[in-house]
Amino acid sequence: MPFAAVLFDCDGVLVDSEPITLGVLRDVLEQRGWKMSQAECDAHFLGRQVSDEAELIAERTGQPFTRQWLQDFWRRRDEALSLHLQPIPGAEAAVDTLYRAYHGRIACASGSDRGKLDLQLRKTGLYRYFEGRIYSGYEVPHGKPAPDVYLAAAAGLGVDPRRCAVVEDTPTGASAGLAAGATVFGYCPGGPGHGSAAQLREAGVHHLFHDMERLPALLEAAATA
Repeated sequence: MPFAAVLFDCDGVLVDSEPITLGVLRDVLEQRGWKMSQAECDAHFLGRQVSDEAELIAERTGQPFTRQWLQDFWRRRDEALSLHLQPIPGAEAAVDTLYRAYHGRIACASGSDRGKLDLQLRKTGLYRYFEGRIYSGYEVPHGKPAPDVYLAAAAGLGVDPRRCAVVEDTPTGASAGLAAGATVFGYCPGGPGHGSAAQLREAGVHHLFHDMERLPALLEAAATA
């Protein structure tokens, strides 16, 4: 086994949340004065913390970015997620296999806020695999693409980040994993809510895959590469 632990992003890796979240975000930004297409919204915000784009949002809307506005967005987002969220196909099987193979040394390390993470993991039945090992980008000094949340997850598991496999689906998240010194596996199934294979390669990811159920076999194969 070449890795000491496996660190999962959440949005787009464990749960199919980004089309829901970014759809709500586009709507609330339009109501605030920034009108754009869904594709434009995805390009600005996919894989990024909304609070990290506070200056851009204030500039484009002509209104200050406030904690109250952010919490209102979170409330509307969470309502939509509660109604429509589904797990990524094959995610539960992959997580279950790796949880057993790594004796529980897996973690969820996401740029999302704690409330969203808990909601998503509980709704999709994945929380039991990550309880006590969930790390939010809002609880470290810098969000992705900085490595902070992955460094925190590795430290929480008591492992060297250079011996971690990170599972990501966006260039922003992949950059965070690589900056932490981990080996990044890029999930690129195509379609909305994910980075493309070309974008992940450009970010420096060498291990790409399209089917989440194949992840355990890919990690095992890395042991003999």
